Amino acid sequence: MISSLLKISVIIPVLNEAQSIVKALKHLNASSSHHLIKEILVVDGGSSDKTVELALNHGASVLYAAKGRAKQMNYGAQFATGDILYFLHVDTLTPEDFDQQIVKALQQGYEAGCFQMKFDNNSRFLNFFAWFTKINHKMCRGGDQSLFIAKKLFKKSGGFNENYIIYEDHEFIARLYELTPFKILASHVVTSARKYEKHGELTLQYHFGMIHLKNYLGASPKQLHDYYSRKISY
Repeated sequence: MISSLLKISVIIPVLNEAQSIVKALKHLNASSSHHLIKEILVVDGGSSDKTVELALNHGASVLYAAKGRAKQMNYGAQFATGDILYFLHVDTLTPEDFDQQIVKALQQGYEAGCFQMKFDNNSRFLNFFAWFTKINHKMCRGGDQSLFIAKKLFKKSGGFNENYIIYEDHEFIARLYELTPFKILASHVVTSARKYEKHGELTLQYHFGMIHLKNYLGASPKQLHDYYSRKISY
């Protein structure tokens, strides 16, 4: 067991996630060693279901922010009291002892990083793309892999760019690659394939690829969001 004065603030942005929040919080508690977790901050963007009530009933602290994942995560970071910020999607499940692995990485001198990723189904197509999360290149990063970062570095970086309604994780991590060595941890988070099941694996992966390409070619945050709204968010 790692002995450390470093503490982790887990930050989870949510919007109408009553069906997922209880599972997420229970899994967090089951996969952590507790003494390293300073707090779990669920940042709500205006839920109209029972997300907030369920989060409070299962031990999380709830913050209320303007809608938008970048805004919600920045707001959570503003109130976090831990030395390490750990940004986690509500439908992504952490590996066993994730907190110890994060603290160990910080002790080794890494100020930012993520886990590798698997999907919660057996799709060979999705597993092929998940395999690339082991590669330490900014093009292989995404929010579903979760993100840990020293709070001091987060402040130095300026945090998430709130102009991005989508693609905020990619944009932020790309900047982090310019600021610090980025650590890919050996364990895997498991993320939901629900969006792929809704839209179709090939179709959704194509649209994500187009968003990457548009960003590479210089598309603005608004243009990326417009494409997402037309092709995916329906």
